[in-house]
Amino acid sequence: MEPIDVFKALSNEIRLNILQWLKEPEKHFPKQGAHLPKEVSYKGGVCVGDIQEKAKTSQSTVSHYLNMMQQAGLLESVRYGKWTYYRRNEETIRQFAEYFRTEI
Repeated sequence: MEPIDVFKALSNEIRLNILQWLKEPEKHFPKQGAHLPKEVSYKGGVCVGDIQEKAKTSQSTVSHYLNMMQQAGLLESVRYGKWTYYRRNEETIRQFAEYFRTEI
């Protein structure tokens, strides 16, 4: 984890909202997993389209935001067919919280 990358990723209101929404995906994205085959489970994963719809932002912008957050280590993703699902990387978030608590 590079703290500066995390700070950059969180310096945008929509990206911060996305991270908060993904903390409780069942609450914010009730139809999550609609495109996944029944035998596949990606616990907590939310489709880009669902995130885009909630963010009320273009698909390209949301994809850019998600990529930035993934590169910072805040998100994990998995692709099934034409759909990509994202979820929080709780370990990186924990590390960043500890860094912030002890270093800042």
